[in-house]
Formats: sequence, structure tokens, C-alpha cells
Amino acid sequence: MAKSVQTVKNSLKFKANVRSGVLSVRVGMKKHKLPLQVRMLTDDKYIFLSFPASSELYRIEGKDLVAMGVQEDATEAFTALNPGKRGGRKRASALPDSVAVALAKIPSGYRIGYDADGNARLVRTRKRRA
Repeated sequence: MAKSVQTVKNSLKFKANVRSGVLSVRVGMKKHKLPLQVRMLTDDKYIFLSFPASSELYRIEGKDLVAMGVQEDATEAFTALNPGKRGGRKRASALPDSVAVALAKIPSGYRIGYDADGNARLVRTRKRRA
């Protein structure tokens, strides 16, 4: 389904990283940094800028930034700029069937412990006081 530029801008606004001192203005020979916090996402083909009062989606063409029109299809820009979800917890690798069967045979209230010689044996789990 095609996404409009407005929906992509609304979606990317809070996913972008906040940066300060990114924008500058050259006056004569001096370059002045603007005291704005900018939310920004970049890719090889697109750049998303969000200022406190507005946001805009640009297409990079050579050395120029071209603002994307409101009615333009922005699906490709969204897929390029949308950061992936943070990885959740690490999934444990699959246990071999023999290990899973052996672990299932351990009765509740017990765990595997090792004696002084290094032999495995069942040990009652410790009950901790609250």
C-alpha cells in the first residue's frame, strides 16, 4: 500500500534521533550554528528533517535536496528511513533432543549438582526466605 508523504513524516517524527548544532548559516565569511534541536534520519537517497515547529521529507538528487510533494508516494522513503525495532532479548539456541529429554526428567524442586569427584547428581534446590 502506498504511503503519503504526510503519513511518513508523522510516522518518522519520533523515531528520528535528536541532534543539536547540526544546522548552520553562513553570513559573509563566518559560519554560525543555529541553536535548534533537529530530529534527523538519513539514507543514501532520502533525508528526513524535523524541527520543533515543522518537518519535511527530502529526496537527495546529486548535490541538491528536493522537497517531496504532499501527494507524492513516499513508500520507498519510509522503508529506507524507518529504523528497525530494537532487538529484543536474545533467543537461546535450540537444545539437542537428547539434552531436552534429560532436562525434562529432572523432578521439580531439584537441580543438577556436582560432587567433589565431578560426577553429576540431583541436589535439592535451596528455598530462600523472602
